[in-house]
Amino acid sequence: MRYTAGIMTILALLPFAAAAAGIAPNSPTAEGGIMGGPEEIVPAAANQGFGHWIRGFQSRARAAGIGDHVFDSAFRGIEYNADVISKDRNQSEFTKTIWDYLDSAVSETRVANGKAALAQHRNLLEQIEATYGVDKEVVVAVWGLESSYGTYRGNTPLIEALATLAYDGRRGKFFESQLIAALQIVQAGDVDPRQMTGSWAGAMGHTQFIPTSYLSYAVDFTGDGKRDIWSDDPADALASTAAYLSQFGWRRGLPWGVEVQLPNDFDFALTGERVKKSPAEWAAMGVRDTSGQLIPNHGAASILMPAGARGAAFMIFQNFHVIERYNTADAYVIGVGHLADRIAGGQPIQASWPREDRALLFAERKELQERLTRAGFDTQGVDGKIGPNTIAAIRAYQRASGLTPDGYASVDILKRLK
Repeated sequence: MRYTAGIMTILALLPFAAAAAGIAPNSPTAEGGIMGGPEEIVPAAANQGFGHWIRGFQSRARAAGIGDHVFDSAFRGIEYNADVISKDRNQSEFTKTIWDYLDSAVSETRVANGKAALAQHRNLLEQIEATYGVDKEVVVAVWGLESSYGTYRGNTPLIEALATLAYDGRRGKFFESQLIAALQIVQAGDVDPRQMTGSWAGAMGHTQFIPTSYLSYAVDFTGDGKRDIWSDDPADALASTAAYLSQFGWRRGLPWGVEVQLPNDFDFALTGERVKKSPAEWAAMGVRDTSGQLIPNHGAASILMPAGARGAAFMIFQNFHVIERYNTADAYVIGVGHLADRIAGGQPIQASWPREDRALLFAERKELQERLTRAGFDTQGVDGKIGPNTIAAIRAYQRASGLTPDGYASVDILKRLK
């Protein structure tokens, strides 16, 4: 999702619908969703109802402690924003493979710009690293994916957008909670309501915090009395990102993951985040890094194969799961981690990807689940989400069919089931 909103995305990544699929509920950018086809929007009629809704909402804002003077100031000149609703309702269900996503997320340009940003703000980032114990390259990588190092922060008026979405959106309760939080931010004096801008779906600043996450994790690193994530000075925003990652257990100096080589006889049933072993146990099975060396003990680890047996494999550690708190999509987590590694001078991913493949569309993922279940490989539901149950069903079908049992949901598997 970082397309409209950087790495803490509002829109999702990878073969997920272009919405908040896979974003942790309390993540800085936990927004979005997927909606059906286009709907006609009638601003004039909507504005009348919107005004009535605002009058009703004011009593709820009062109950949440928002003063009338703050409310009146924040809502002065606010109108129903048809453009926001259009974007919310008409998000296309585009898909993106992990290699396509990483080609953009960790492009040579983004890596070069990340190195430049690190050099420009090195003193600040080293202070943040010392304070919160989060590696500076990771903070820069989040910044790079969320707003291209501050160059695309969004200029939508947040109060208007959130009020419109609370009134007429698909997730009214969620956006109303974000609107209350935004008013609390204004009331605290952190930002003037006219300066509170961001993405159409409510993510703000250099690293795209939503209001509730801002209230819980944003910090005043400059000491000026404001937690200013909107300023051209990225200090508070970058420190807030570090504070967020620190809160969820970031371990400084340890990797998020390591690209690995798997032996020919590797049991693919052992892949996935549910299976954890020590690096020594994985080594005993023949798992090595890309140079053939044993991987040091960085703690319990899982093997992740985001593109199946024909793509790269990673041994992932605790820090992988910390980045997941920002956005649960594997592509996003790998994107942040790998971009951080590249900014620090690391190598590109060594393995090739099955670039002739494409990601399954949402309807195709549901069809895959239906056909697997009918064939006797129960996916435990049909929801279009390729989770552990669907992966297990695919793997069982592959074994029964004499195929490599990597559990990868591909166009080829769907074709075979037809």
